[in-house]
Amino acid sequence: MSEAFDAVAPVLAEHAELEVALSDPALHADAGRARRLGRRYAELGRVVGAYRTWRAAADDAQAAAELADDPQIAQELPSLLAAEHEAAERLRRVLVPRDPDDGRDVILQVKAGEGGEESALFAGDLLRMYTRYAERQGWSVQVLDSTASDLGGIKDVSVAIKARGGAEDGVWAHLKYEGGVHRVQRVPVTESAGRIHTSAAGVVVLPEADDEAEVEIDPADLRIDVYRSSGPGGQSVNTTDSAVRITHVPTGIVVAMQNEKSQLQNKEAALRVLRARLLAARAEEAAAAASQARRSQVRTVDRSERIRTYNFPENRIADHRTGYKAYNLDQVLDGDLGPVIASAVEADEAARLAEATGA
Repeated sequence: MSEAFDAVAPVLAEHAELEVALSDPALHADAGRARRLGRRYAELGRVVGAYRTWRAAADDAQAAAELADDPQIAQELPSLLAAEHEAAERLRRVLVPRDPDDGRDVILQVKAGEGGEESALFAGDLLRMYTRYAERQGWSVQVLDSTASDLGGIKDVSVAIKARGGAEDGVWAHLKYEGGVHRVQRVPVTESAGRIHTSAAGVVVLPEADDEAEVEIDPADLRIDVYRSSGPGGQSVNTTDSAVRITHVPTGIVVAMQNEKSQLQNKEAALRVLRARLLAARAEEAAAAASQARRSQVRTVDRSERIRTYNFPENRIADHRTGYKAYNLDQVLDGDLGPVIASAVEADEAARLAEATGA
């Protein structure tokens, strides 16, 4: 494992430097930089912890081997060697480069697809699923914009999901696999003959920028339109031009917000989503240019791909990328999404490891 130490040595040095930097109170005057350094520190901490575990296991195995003449110690040697091997494999896995955005918070968007009211009702089910999953993780969920359907479903919604500080992984590490087309099979409430229908909703997950400085936007590149809000809302909805539509002219990205009564609040929410979309576009361009750009990353942001089916008559959920299948759909929709996401994480890690080792 001498090659492991060669790979870990610069990690140990950077981790120590970051520890010193993060202990400086002056750093925290710049909240964005503090978050970035904290995220990097947590990422390196995984490697440092795995290295220390392997080092301790290797020392124990070596000491036991030197005292193998003692029958009792010789009896313990196989288990110590096995522990060293397991720790070494863990170290190799964590040394595989991770997604640099794993520590970020996200903006998650759910949009009803073809299927009218049934699709909008399903979009509402997905929103509740993600909200309850976030609650289980101790994350906060803030609705940025939402358009309801006539029967109480969701035509389109954008939410910001934030993790508590100090977590090893951020929201993106878990929810980045949720982007794509989610298909539902059930008897719609509008179906009088009891026939099963298939409809779908799209999910987009974007890593959120830490602060405005991370994604600089030239005001001259923006076209901002204001208009009258529509749909359910506060007292001023439908009476003032509080809704905001921002077009980023160089990229053609359009973001519209109307959830708040204040035009300024809607503008701030729209800029927040725009920064996230520009950050995601920048990451996609970098991945496409890199030789190791992997298909699994591309799939996470491809809204045209059907990733999962929710079959209500069978109480079944099936992930088409990983092969995961379970018959606890009711629990999943209540926020028990962990095993489903874990299957995607495991598949992604296996792909990363195979790529790194040339397997």
